Amino acid sequence: MSNYRRAFVPGGCRFFTVNLLHRRQTLLVDHIATFRDAVAATRESHPFTIDAFVVLPDHLHAIWKLPPDDCDFSTGWRLIKNRFARALPKRERLSAVRAARNERGIWQRRFWEHLIRDEADYTRHVEYCYINPLKHRLVTRVRDWPYIPRSIAMYALGCSRKIGVATAKRAVILANDGDRAGWLGTADYAFG
Repeated sequence: MSNYRRAFVPGGCRFFTVNLLHRRQTLLVDHIATFRDAVAATRESHPFTIDAFVVLPDHLHAIWKLPPDDCDFSTGWRLIKNRFARALPKRERLSAVRAARNERGIWQRRFWEHLIRDEADYTRHVEYCYINPLKHRLVTRVRDWPYIPRSIAMYALGCSRKIGVATAKRAVILANDGDRAGWLGTADYAFG
């Protein structure tokens, strides 16, 4: 078994990339409600704060903050992946190895994780989430991508507030999110 190097810092802020097994599938956007439900159920049993999130057809990026005494982000991703996979009908082809392990052929087994070091690193990763649909040529304007909260877009476009700073401004950001904030629930983007 591989020994992956992970930074287990309690309460840390992390950037994640999680991929579908087959990068040409569109399961994440085709079943966004199912994915949203998997995230919500996981947050109830294994709490974390979502600072940024973008869902693309075949992968996603997220920035999470864990509670101060928690460094177990792997369990959160395992639960999200399992809940999402169990909710989908079994239509994928399985390799002999996955069949023998009773695994689904939906997700790559691992994920990429980066411990956010400072405010500049945090800003770069939030902006990366924001620009990703444009980078992959899914839209010509970032604001047209329906699976990214507008609160991230407002920040990246030069909104005067810094993420994680002003509690009073959170309500304004969430109120401006309209229907897009609801794809993961409006409370998911209470920064800080």
